[in-house]
Amino acid sequence: MSYPDFSPWAPVVLTLVATGGLAGLLAGLFGVGGGAIFVPVLYHTFVGLKVDPAIAMHLSIGTSLAIIVPTSLRSLAAHRLHDAVDMKLLREWVIAVPAGVVVGALIAAAASASELKVIFAGIAFLLGVKMLVGKLQLHLGTDLPGLFGRSVAGLVIGILSSLMGIGGGVLNNTFMSAYGRSMHQAVATSSGVGVLIAIPGLIAYTVVGWGDPRLPPFSLGYISLTAALACAPSSLLAAPFGARLAHRLTKRQLELCFGLFLMAVALQFVWGLV
Repeated sequence: MSYPDFSPWAPVVLTLVATGGLAGLLAGLFGVGGGAIFVPVLYHTFVGLKVDPAIAMHLSIGTSLAIIVPTSLRSLAAHRLHDAVDMKLLREWVIAVPAGVVVGALIAAAASASELKVIFAGIAFLLGVKMLVGKLQLHLGTDLPGLFGRSVAGLVIGILSSLMGIGGGVLNNTFMSAYGRSMHQAVATSSGVGVLIAIPGLIAYTVVGWGDPRLPPFSLGYISLTAALACAPSSLLAAPFGARLAHRLTKRQLELCFGLFLMAVALQFVWGLV
């Protein structure tokens, strides 16, 4: 009996497993969902594996959203046990955030690889600056704005997160804390925002990339099943090691490291366009 030869795929799978492990380690170290880390790491991995550079960025963003689905679901379940999640806000965002995600995916589908790099680099640079500056004394109110204001915020968070392939944690934390909510509740609620972003994002990037002839094998639209299945387990396994390493550093040291990482990624993407 003859069996299919999977040996050509072995280096690819090993590379992606290592990619997931590295991203998970950094995600655990910096205390983020991993999207801001997955996208640049996946991008360079895909380019190294000879994926068409014209869609490597699209594929990285879509695959990043797919990878953070199980993480966001697990995180939401854990935070709900502590009754720290603002479920009222999440229910109000059930339409606004996914709608923003779809808009972001449509923008990404129409954008070139260079334009996506500029968008990612711009947002990453601003987030990096925020991390380097530290705690900003941003106070916009004692409680969240009305339904219209909250809906607009959810839409914007969905769009930006979809364009970057992130779970929206940093964006939501900034929004909620600026309106008087505790960082503890903001972080807990962000786990639910991640679910509202990742699941619609997975579907949207599958649809907008469907049938693209430049896609590598085993892709569903702009979702690389090979990368998602190889990265997700190693990422989940590596994250606790990063978290343990994080305890050896102060919160401020972690913010500085993550801020420098984001700015380095932003500058590297911009440098590649020059």
